[in-house]
Amino acid sequence: MVSERVERGPAAGTTLPGDRAVAAGSAARILVAATARALRGDDCGDLGHAGSLSRLGGAPEAVRRVAAGRAAGRAALTAAQVARVDAERVADWFVAQYPGRRWPGAVLGSPHGAAAHLAVALGVPWLPAGFELAGQWGRGAVDRPDAALDHGAALAGRLLGGNPRVHVRQVHCPASRGVAVGAAVTLAVRWRTLPEAYARFLADRLEPAAPVLLLHDARTWPVRDDGGGHSFQAGCPASGLDPVDFHPDAPALRHVLRAAGGDETRWRAPEVTASAAFAEHGVESGFEHGAREWGDTRGHPLHRVVVPQPDALSAATADLYRRWLRRAGKTGDRLVVECGRLLDPGQVLRAGLVPYWCENATRRRVQGAEWWLAGSEPFSSVDVLPEPPGLRSPALAGLSQWLAVAGFGRRRRALDRGTARGYPVTSVPTRRATEVLRNQPCDLPAPPPMPMAEALAALRDAGAHQGLLVC
Repeated sequence: MVSERVERGPAAGTTLPGDRAVAAGSAARILVAATARALRGDDCGDLGHAGSLSRLGGAPEAVRRVAAGRAAGRAALTAAQVARVDAERVADWFVAQYPGRRWPGAVLGSPHGAAAHLAVALGVPWLPAGFELAGQWGRGAVDRPDAALDHGAALAGRLLGGNPRVHVRQVHCPASRGVAVGAAVTLAVRWRTLPEAYARFLADRLEPAAPVLLLHDARTWPVRDDGGGHSFQAGCPASGLDPVDFHPDAPALRHVLRAAGGDETRWRAPEVTASAAFAEHGVESGFEHGAREWGDTRGHPLHRVVVPQPDALSAATADLYRRWLRRAGKTGDRLVVECGRLLDPGQVLRAGLVPYWCENATRRRVQGAEWWLAGSEPFSSVDVLPEPPGLRSPALAGLSQWLAVAGFGRRRRALDRGTARGYPVTSVPTRRATEVLRNQPCDLPAPPPMPMAEALAALRDAGAHQGLLVC
């Protein structure tokens, strides 16, 4: 069902603006901004800033850790600010970024870079089923998930007090976030209904009978959920590790904690209540039900794509782009491998590129790109944009593995030097992808938007052997 106006959060005038509530650099924030810009005919040249950490690539490890922790704490919300977050106002902020015209459909759901590219190929907006915020943890510790749970539960209680129609999943993962987890708690806020702002946007902006596509990240993780709207997980799928690697005796955890200035002997993960719950980027069943109910009552069919691993959607979308470009008379023979926040759907469209998106720089995600390339018709050129995660982890791909991906190009094999410099401990802004892709030759006009029915058929065809479920 659609959330009721009477159950909105804090009183109007006291709430935080959406751009302040949503964590800087978070997936939903970047992907909405990138998709909206592409649909306006713009690129991502104004997105992101490198910040002070980009200048510390050669600094001693201890100096980088202190700087990263302080930066994370400064960027996070205070407890009072968390209480002022209004999830409905965040939804308003997301939809307001899109041009005010009619759309032939919409893509909703879990954050995924290929979802942004898919939405641009369809000529429709992409909207997330949740968002991420960070709350300050003044006396936090990377090696104390039990203490993180206590602090996060208090923050979640403040948030839920004004937003009863969301679920808050707390994530404590030093393997993917490094020292930052000791300065701020990460809260993934997931709508349990279709937000009112989304319902209004879809009603006002969709063409008659326009379809809606819902993407669902089906990865699971051990979770502690005592009810009340707040749950907790130690580690996450994006770490590139398995749940067993977050056991105190695991060598991987020892490596991760020591790199972040922690001590594995202090690690006490809370007891889990569900061994395989949907991880932080899953879609709440109430959100899906609300979207389906809204569509049924207004004549907008809802289609669902269940994604078992990020590689499946990345590969299927890349195949879809190649087919789409070739049908428009283009070569479909030039590939860009993007990573994390380093993507630009607008520049990909301008240059007539095939995009393959890696969720992050872990070996698993890079191996996914290698396997897909090994089974695909060769590309004449392969450009690779590895995003440095800003930390060290045993799960990360080395530059040699990224070079192997670029090596699949027949004539051009390019690994961006700007992102490779200081890898993996430095950081680069989203606009770095734009700067690199602006150097690609133009291949306009872009193909006409792909109809949703054609896209669904392409996803079924390309994704079936990878476990992608389209229904």
